[in-house]
Amino acid sequence: MSLATTYAFLVFAIFAEVVATTALARSDGFTRLWPSVITVVGYCVAFACLSVTLKVMPTGVVYAVWSGLGIVFIAAIGWLVYGERLDMPAILGLGLILAGVLVVNLFSKTIPH
Repeated sequence: MSLATTYAFLVFAIFAEVVATTALARSDGFTRLWPSVITVVGYCVAFACLSVTLKVMPTGVVYAVWSGLGIVFIAAIGWLVYGERLDMPAILGLGLILAGVLVVNLFSKTIPH
């Protein structure tokens, strides 16, 4: 599998996880049908795509990128869509997470470039 295809699966896994997590917050403890269905389907798709990515890239790196970008995107959705507040330490921390993901992807020799 090419590196571009591997990253496409990783990006789709991140997207599916972000959709699932957003729906989870709206499922009201799995008492609302459609947000609950979106949550379950989203996580299934995310893990299926993640498993394909793990055939090519190391587990720790994949998980760091997947969870790191997921955290940043979920925080951004909460802030932009749902009006959740982010103070300066939160923004700084999210920036550091994003910087860590970039360092791993751009400079690590554990990922085939």
